Order: sequence, then C-alpha cells, then structure tokens
Amino acid sequence: MSTAGQIIRCRAAVAWEAGKPLVIEQVEVAPPQAMEVRVKILFTSLCHTDVYFWEAKGQTPLFPRIFGHEAGGVVESVGEGVTDLKPGDHVLPVFTGECKECRHCKSEESNMCDLLRINTDRGVMLNDGKARFSIGGRPIYHFVGTSTFSEYTVVHVGCLAKINPAAPLDKVCVLSCGISTGLGATLNVAKPTKGSSVAVFGLGAVGLAAAEGARIAGASRIIGVDLNAKRFEEAKKFGVTEFVNPKDHSKPVQEVIAEMTGGGVDRSVECTGSINAMISAFECVHDGWGVAVLVGVPNKDDAFKTHPMNLLNERTLKGTFFGNYKPRTDLPSVVEKYMNKELELEKFITHSVPFSEINKAFEYMLQGDGLRCIIHMDA
Repeated sequence: MSTAGQIIRCRAAVAWEAGKPLVIEQVEVAPPQAMEVRVKILFTSLCHTDVYFWEAKGQTPLFPRIFGHEAGGVVESVGEGVTDLKPGDHVLPVFTGECKECRHCKSEESNMCDLLRINTDRGVMLNDGKARFSIGGRPIYHFVGTSTFSEYTVVHVGCLAKINPAAPLDKVCVLSCGISTGLGATLNVAKPTKGSSVAVFGLGAVGLAAAEGARIAGASRIIGVDLNAKRFEEAKKFGVTEFVNPKDHSKPVQEVIAEMTGGGVDRSVECTGSINAMISAFECVHDGWGVAVLVGVPNKDDAFKTHPMNLLNERTLKGTFFGNYKPRTDLPSVVEKYMNKELELEKFITHSVPFSEINKAFEYMLQGDGLRCIIHMDA
C-alpha cells in the first residue's frame, strides 16, 4: 500500500540533549511539501561533524534533534514541483545543495548554492519554517537539511544526488560528505599532475581521501603530515609514501618538507582546521608553481598570517567547500569512479553496526578507532 501523502511512523535516533546517548524513538515523519522529497534511509554513516554538533561545543545548541548527513537511500515520495526524482530512485542526501537557479549554481566555478548552502543553525524546512519530524505533536529539529539518523527523512530536492541504482548504498553512502570533500580538494582544486609531489596535512578520513585523490592523479610522492604516529601505517593503503610528524623536528614542518623535496612540494592539502597547519601547508609548496588548498575549518577567532613574498613568489593559496563538487551534477560521476574500480571506498569503512546500536558508532569515533562506521537502518 502506498504511503505517499501520509504520515509515516518509524524509528529515529533522537538527541534530546548535548552529549547524551541518542535514544531510538518512534517518530512521525510528515509528507514532503513543495520541492521536498521523503527518503527511506537504508544506510547511514557517522561523520565527525555530527559528533561536534551533538557535543554542542562552540555553537548554539538546538535540541531535540535528529543528526546524520552521510547516507544512502531510496525515494519514497515526492512533493509538488519535484520533476527530476521519482519513487524508487536511489539517492545520496547532501548537507549542501544545488538549486540550479542561483548565480553560484549557474557558475562553472562555484558549488556554493545561495539557497541551499549549509546552515548548521537551521532546524526546520525552508518551505514553511517547520520540522517534518514530531513525537506526540512535539517538533524534533532537523540537522543540515538531511537528518539521516531516521528510517525516513524529508530533504529538499536540491540536496539529493540521484545515483546509479546498481551502486551498493552501504559503500557509496560515505560519499555524502567527508570522502568527497578530501577527494575533490585534490582532484578538483589542487589538481596535481602525474609524477608530482603532494603533502597532505591531517590523516583522518578527509585527509586520507585527499591522499586517495593524489594517488588517483598519479602523484609520485605523497607526504602525510600528522601529530599521531599511529595513523602512518594505515595511510599507506591510501597511497601515502612518506610521513612527517612535526613533533619529531625542531624546525617548522614547512622547512622540513622543503628540504625533503628540493624546495617544496608541488601541491599541498590541509585537512585539520589548525591555523598552524594551514600556514605550514601554504609555506611548504614550491615557489613558482606550488598550490596549497585549505579544507579544514578553523576556529572563528583564528587569523592566517604569512609574509606577502610567499604569494609574490608565485605560490597559490586556495580554499574549497565540499571538494568543489556540485552535489546533483557531480556526485553521480564520483559514484561511477567507485563502480569503475578507480576509487576504493572499502578501505575507508572500518566498522558496521545495526541502527539499534548507533551509540557504538559514537564510541568508535570518540575513541579515534577507525574511519567510518556504517549504520544499517533495517537492523
């Protein structure tokens, strides 16, 4: 029997307050309104951003809330005005969107949609300023427009990438956020050439995805920089050839890398959010042609400081958001990279838990144990 147009009752993992374990609740999910889509989530993953906002450190708390933004699912029903998705389509929800109508979306040089750019403070839908989740009439807030820790969720059509139905959702769901961010930072922004050298600062999931991008591009030297020596062995799986721990040196790490490479690397990608790492990433690239790409999000009071001669000597500093991928236009082709065995996703996935044990995924993340934990929604 079709559920289109009806309220759906399903399980969701609700965060009632900051830092407290999520509670599996029966929630009511309203039908999609204009330009909205209701999606049955089959697999979701836990990203550090979920943990950061769940802990409510340094931002405005908004509870009760349903977190989750890395996922794969199937369209259940569509709202008025939705023409490019239909029930049964396989989709990846994305924390940022592509309305296809604003100046950013129409520009080939940007993926920062005016309408659907990430908004971590908004807990409601754009159409009417209300939540689609409720328990006994009490609204439960959304998170970055996705809220994938629910068996069903409602998402703006512009935040859904339609993908190849043959792609295994338990693997490609990790492309909704961190992996695409790091991969695109290298392939779309740094653009290393075959045989070039690349330094990657921070060897978490995003940094390893940046290294994977360098491997795909054919870089001959991929230098991993991290303060945690335990990450070095794992990083070899992603093409990292050499390692530098700044704690092992008495001089700035950019000077160490310059000495290792005869003047600096061709490209660098910074994935930590540390302002010192950002400065090092920029100053370690070779003059004349070096390009540094900043991915990590700094603290709001940080300031980037370098000598202007570093720029005048023809080093380039760039920033990136979601790897410069337009979600609806570009993510389907990233999925195809995996289907064609060009991109390896399995090595990013270290754990798997049933939805009923979602708090274990948080424990793994907080312990620094592994990269991505896949949560099976039907278990």
